[in-house]
Amino acid sequence: MHRIHELINHWYRNHARQLPWRSAEASPWAIMVSEFMLQQTPVNRVLPVYTQWIARWPEPADLAAEPLSEALIAWGRLGYPRRAQRLHAAAVEITRSHGGKVPGTEAELRALPGVGDYTAAAIACFAFGEPTVVVDTNIRRVHARLFGGAALPEPHPRASEFRRAREVQPSDRHTANLWNISVMELGALVCTARSPKCDECPVFAQCAWIAAGRPEPHYTPKGQSWAGTDRQVRGEIMAVLRHSPEPVPAASFLEDLTGAPAAEYTGLQKLNAPLEQRQRALAGLIQDGLAMQSETLVHLPR
Repeated sequence: MHRIHELINHWYRNHARQLPWRSAEASPWAIMVSEFMLQQTPVNRVLPVYTQWIARWPEPADLAAEPLSEALIAWGRLGYPRRAQRLHAAAVEITRSHGGKVPGTEAELRALPGVGDYTAAAIACFAFGEPTVVVDTNIRRVHARLFGGAALPEPHPRASEFRRAREVQPSDRHTANLWNISVMELGALVCTARSPKCDECPVFAQCAWIAAGRPEPHYTPKGQSWAGTDRQVRGEIMAVLRHSPEPVPAASFLEDLTGAPAAEYTGLQKLNAPLEQRQRALAGLIQDGLAMQSETLVHLPR
């Protein structure tokens, strides 16, 4: 294990991407913002939004002072806008209960809105140097191949995976922190899900999957659908609300959109979603607090 730790950490030092939230100047808040944005979203899409976000709201109190609508507008097309909603709520709680400073323990972080086990562990590790056990999709995949001999981890996280992650974690604090980000980066760049670059892997010789002859996955991964889903319709409704300076008539989302004059309706028009789906999507946004309806008008929460 010591040799595996050395090999992967050495690989990271020489091949890691230079990302702003990994710089020595990145604040705990900047790291927290990146963790929220990177959930189910690739780095190339996150970078421009992250840069603008940190420039505008360099501290939690800066975001907390703004209405939720501004966070939703700034979130743009990153998707899953409830992340922006929860990040805004976390900023409010940090400002109110923690003096405007991101708390440094897993327990305190986990108590914030929108912060689950992974996010709490990641922030504690990457922002405060705590030797927490960080387990994301990339890490699960590397562990499954390197230690378990399987092509892919289980479809859903299991307690046994977290137990294994604890067992292979280096005992030294600094090495443990580096190990977390190193394994994560190895999974993102080399030990990928579809086309792993095994010839570039620093632990090729130690990999149980390679030793087993690279067996096929024991299940067929199901990719998340997007086209034609309620999520896509919700996204286009949110796009209209983000771009409209005034509240939008609810009927404009539900009527025949072919004659809608504003350019922001173009995406919704192209979907040609049935009325029932548009009704369901709009109602869901209102229920989730991502939109508000006042009589016949719909607008972002203020």
